[in-house]
Amino acid sequence: QHSVPDATHNCWAYKIGDEYRFNDDGEPGGTAGRPMLQAIEGQSCDRVVVLVIRWFGGVKLGTGGLVRAYGGVAASCLRLAPKSPIVPLQTVLCSCEYSDSDLVRSRFAQYQAQVLAEQFGATGVEWHLALPLDQVEAFEQAFTNLTRGQGFWSKQEQTDSQSLE
Repeated sequence: QHSVPDATHNCWAYKIGDEYRFNDDGEPGGTAGRPMLQAIEGQSCDRVVVLVIRWFGGVKLGTGGLVRAYGGVAASCLRLAPKSPIVPLQTVLCSCEYSDSDLVRSRFAQYQAQVLAEQFGATGVEWHLALPLDQVEAFEQAFTNLTRGQGFWSKQEQTDSQSLE
């Protein structure tokens, strides 16, 4: 499927962890997708897709020219693109009595906790949170102290996110 149907070539490359793919879309083999993938790897990017759209303008670039054009455009775009760090996250289910909830909630920002869900029950508040992995232990200790050991804390799944903004 092409993003711009009237373009001569829609070449792309992507990398997600150890998985990668590229496509030359009719250009000579190895002259478009592979140089774009090399640009991705050369800048240590991950979880990224690069698409270069080309219209034939009447001048044949040759294989070397195509490699330089596709690889160069991909590298330039990657240099200029905003980047977000990949942050390992731990999801946590925790709850406490209403009397402790404001104090607990006031600490969320300090530990970069994102509220994924919040439920108000008959006796207290339950949160489903996502925390940076390096903040989990410290927040668990703070949570235990703030609730005087009476709160509920359970680690859920570990995942990751591009940004905590």
